[in-house]
Amino acid sequence: MTKSAKPSRTLKSLPGTLLLVGAGNMGSALLDGWLKLGLNPKKIIALEPQPSRNLVALKRQGLQLNPDKAGPPATVIVLAIKPQLAPEVLPSLVPWLGPKSAVISIMAGRALRFLERMLPNAAIVRAMPNTPASIGRGITVACPNARVTAAQRTIAHGLLGATGAVEWVANEGLMDAVTAVSGSGPAYVFLLAEALAQAGKSAGLPAELAEKLARETVAGAGELLHRSDLNAATLRANVTSPGGTTAAALDVLMGDGGLEPLMTKAVMAATRRGRDLAG
Repeated sequence: MTKSAKPSRTLKSLPGTLLLVGAGNMGSALLDGWLKLGLNPKKIIALEPQPSRNLVALKRQGLQLNPDKAGPPATVIVLAIKPQLAPEVLPSLVPWLGPKSAVISIMAGRALRFLERMLPNAAIVRAMPNTPASIGRGITVACPNARVTAAQRTIAHGLLGATGAVEWVANEGLMDAVTAVSGSGPAYVFLLAEALAQAGKSAGLPAELAEKLARETVAGAGELLHRSDLNAATLRANVTSPGGTTAAALDVLMGDGGLEPLMTKAVMAATRRGRDLAG
């Protein structure tokens, strides 16, 4: 991970303005993180056609919502819109760009070459967060283009770090795999909880108990993995007694056609789809 100033320090000292384009689930999660770490609402301009009550309420604290025209160039423009809206929305953002503006895109699949074509000569960071950002436990991977300066990278790290960990890669070719693993990954974990609950019902547990056991087990195991210095394989081995019940289940999950090859197939499918969306 790149060493950078703490997000709170970066946000409190952010020069100029930040333009947030899109304030849906992920845009709102980022905005909440920025405000909690001290970003002044008066420095934020939000473009959102269907603003939430919380976003409208922030106007009383100085946030500018859907201004009639572009103001002075923004220091940072954060793109948090759906990727399919990009061809329509991005050209309208050119008036907000200045020679020192940085663009951070969290749009899945949209490659730097697409963003550079739509926003010529811009310093651009392509980033992929994930939904645990909404509780401050996300992880984001970021990739800069050649125009991003060290100072802009520090600002981007601070903004993205407001919702969790941040990693940087130089090779944009890795971003589709990143999207497939961490961007889409929470859905895989939720599916695991669903499947575990269903398996419990099939084994005779009452539905409510099966769902609670699955939910708390997946959440608790995830928290243990987060806090422990041990890797996942060691934690798994520590739960598994030779010849015991866990070993019997793992013989199925780790056998031919088990979880690892199935997960590899799933991640590869998501990676291919990301490439299809690159533009």
